[in-house]
Amino acid sequence: MSSQRHGVAVVGCGSMGQAYIRAYDTYPDTELIALAEHNPDRRRAVGEHFGVGAVYPDVEALLRDHTPDIVAIITPSKYYKEAVVACAEAGVRGLSTDKPIAAKLADADAMVDVCERHGVVYAGGNLMRARDDLHHVATRLHAGEFGDVVGASLRCWGAMEISGGGCQQVSVLRLLLDAEVEEVITWGEPEDLVAGSARDEGQKFHGRLRMANGIEVPLYWTEELACDVDVWTKTARIVARNGEPAIYQGFDDRGNRTPVEQEYPPFDWSEFGYLTGSIRSLIAAVEAVASGTSPAAATHSLRISGHDLRQALEVAIAAKVSAQRGSVPITLPLRDRSLALYPTAYRWLGGDATDRAAGQMLFVD
Repeated sequence: MSSQRHGVAVVGCGSMGQAYIRAYDTYPDTELIALAEHNPDRRRAVGEHFGVGAVYPDVEALLRDHTPDIVAIITPSKYYKEAVVACAEAGVRGLSTDKPIAAKLADADAMVDVCERHGVVYAGGNLMRARDDLHHVATRLHAGEFGDVVGASLRCWGAMEISGGGCQQVSVLRLLLDAEVEEVITWGEPEDLVAGSARDEGQKFHGRLRMANGIEVPLYWTEELACDVDVWTKTARIVARNGEPAIYQGFDDRGNRTPVEQEYPPFDWSEFGYLTGSIRSLIAAVEAVASGTSPAAATHSLRISGHDLRQALEVAIAAKVSAQRGSVPITLPLRDRSLALYPTAYRWLGGDATDRAAGQMLFVD
């Protein structure tokens, strides 16, 4: 950790935004300098609770008075694009959004592209791909400690929501296999909802992903199985269930894989879960750019990036399109960047618009 202190603004002060506020308020090398929140009661209450005097109704007003080093954008997904573009053009050095990155693929492209043009480090947010233990296992896997990967599967992808919650599993899969998805083929149920809805809700998908490294990944839904990513070699198996990795290595007398007890290195601020991994890697990347590292290289070092969020959205859109077209194989990257998949109303519009209780919380201790 360097001795410099980074000025941080948080845009969106709902329950998840407050989780970011608490984290940035705790780290010794960050200082909350401004908040933006459209709800006036919440704006006032959160500002007072966390001792932040500079509070604004929107990101544009905030940026007229401040140019933070880092901005965490925790609005509903519908408003990510305008906030990302405004921050990048205002000179912010690093920013993050949460999930899903967008509904329309072209909007995700625009966010990633504007950050690249302005040399802004664009990070993902509170995703389990940022877990310390998961990255520890992925590093060992990529180093060949468990042998070459020969198979993988993705079970209960997205828990009936493949772009919002589902981007969690796709991002973990890409991390563990160190490869992009290059082809998607799916069928979905119920058929009328898959065919007639532009939304990503209440639908169950089955099919197969083909990775750029040749690994074919079956994906399927069943009520009896937990959502997880399963990767195996000839001698080992790694199961990431809700991101927490379990390792099986070797075989017992009956030929069953043997679970291996793991002790992962402790990490500071573990009370914030995998949000700490996401934020700390963003801070490290911003400092690396200030020290002469290229923004592209620094962004590549992130635990979870805007690029990762975009790739997960693209896989979800491809899955929906494949199912709608009669389970035809869809090759990635998609040529038609106007394709879209809308998340649940809560993720897209937020708690205030959908009367979800979490969106009405003023602040959380």
